[in-house]
Amino acid sequence: MSNLVSVAWLKENLSDDSIVVVDIRGSVTSEDLGGGRQKATYAGHPEAYAADHIPGSVFIDWTKDIVDADAAVKAQIAPPDEFAQVMESRGIGDDTHVVIVDDTGGHLATRLWWALRYMGHEAVSILEGGYTAWLAADGAMTMNATDVRTDAVFTPKVQEDLRAEWNDVLEVVNHGGAQIVDARDADTFHGLVQRGSRGGHIPGAVNLPAKAMVNDEGNWRSAEEIRQMAIEAGLDLTQPIVAYCNGGVTATQAMFGLEIAGATTMTNYDGSWNEWGEREDLPAEENHDLFGIGRPA
Repeated sequence: MSNLVSVAWLKENLSDDSIVVVDIRGSVTSEDLGGGRQKATYAGHPEAYAADHIPGSVFIDWTKDIVDADAAVKAQIAPPDEFAQVMESRGIGDDTHVVIVDDTGGHLATRLWWALRYMGHEAVSILEGGYTAWLAADGAMTMNATDVRTDAVFTPKVQEDLRAEWNDVLEVVNHGGAQIVDARDADTFHGLVQRGSRGGHIPGAVNLPAKAMVNDEGNWRSAEEIRQMAIEAGLDLTQPIVAYCNGGVTATQAMFGLEIAGATTMTNYDGSWNEWGEREDLPAEENHDLFGIGRPA
């Protein structure tokens, strides 16, 4: 089963009862606080779904439906039983092929891709190009409510190796055993831009911005292109990789792209910089003087 499906494929298979299309449109917006500091706001876009959506699709709010409301760090993956209840309420069972659609087929789609894989559900794909591609190809849209199956049974089979905690990452920092990939943009990696109380990156991490894995048209780059990017960043795709970002979301986009390129052993540090950056007891590196310039005033 392919991780990516095309608009043409989805059009042809939209009436297949074994497929559930999940609309996970939403956003991460950054507010400039000055001095290179930012504040991020996470949002789902249920209003977009209500206004128009792919016929038969269901909506999942990535900021509410699949997160742990009791976690100290925002946007952490929901407990397995709660995650299963959400899936079943959307008609997603163990026998369902889930096709995920966000605005562009980017990091919100990959967040659910990773979450389903973490819960042991392998039958999951992303619509390449997302709604942008669907609308460009005159894909059908509707305001009608979706009737979901009521007999869906989703059985979580948590794959612990797909999710890392802070102590797992600290073990890598101190003793090795894996490569750490920072999926954020270069300015954030080097500390020129920061969210929260600290800037910089986890010691020993290499920077491979996930957004660079997608071309100007919004499509994923080829396996060879991403493989070359990984090599230039200093990665060995045959060795274990721990990915992180600000909130464990863009990290999944990097994981998706690296899987396209052939990586097989990857894990997501779900807490990412939202957790690590706020903990003074955890080490951080800044390189904001790397190019002879200081932090913006």
